[in-house]
Amino acid sequence: MMVGREPRSNRLRVLAIDTALEACSAAILDTEREDGVTSRSLPMVRGHAEALVPLIAAVMSEANVGFAELDRIAVTVGPGSFTGLRVGVAAARGIALATGRPAVGVTTLAALAAPFFAADESGALLAVINARHDRVYMQLFGPGGCSLGAPRLASTLNAIHAAMAGPTRIVGNAAKLIEEAWPDDEQRPLLVSGVPAPDVAWVARLGAAADDLTAPVRPLYLGDADAHPQEAGILPRR
Repeated sequence: MMVGREPRSNRLRVLAIDTALEACSAAILDTEREDGVTSRSLPMVRGHAEALVPLIAAVMSEANVGFAELDRIAVTVGPGSFTGLRVGVAAARGIALATGRPAVGVTTLAALAAPFFAADESGALLAVINARHDRVYMQLFGPGGCSLGAPRLASTLNAIHAAMAGPTRIVGNAAKLIEEAWPDDEQRPLLVSGVPAPDVAWVARLGAAADDLTAPVRPLYLGDADAHPQEAGILPRR
């Protein structure tokens, strides 16, 4: 997935949804509004299906945007919780079908990495999500947010080896696990941020920047039997 800069000339109103990890989140991005994004996020491990629709309604009401005014729907497609991904993707597909607007998939790892590259484009970054049993979902990004590989399932040790190629920031809900297993005789990561879920505002921004509006939106599962990684991407610059 190739992601460019945020559109600036044409108005876009994007509904963003994230239920991939430990939050249920929704946002409206309006590229013509000065404040830009209206968002809400509820920390939760389960219960996304019951919480999502009221949350979307609340965000749209607060932003004063109706379904007919949406230009696209962005949703995190994974990796993440099996049930959570299905909830978010099903909602995005349903709204897209009802409104006749395209749905756009955003990988959870790219959404985790995006705000850190917005703050500092230099240096590498490893985005990691806990896959349990001493494994993580991971993706390594180079300076400027250029992906250095597709999202994949790896052992904690393999993720550490990938991060040790150079000074690296590590972000995601498995970042602390990586830090705890880091060899004592190796240079420590530049930054370790154990953010539990993506900032849904960045799901909206990545969705607004997406060029391909025709690809079907499907959950990105990286399990042993059904690993179908999407093409890696480049994160947008502010």
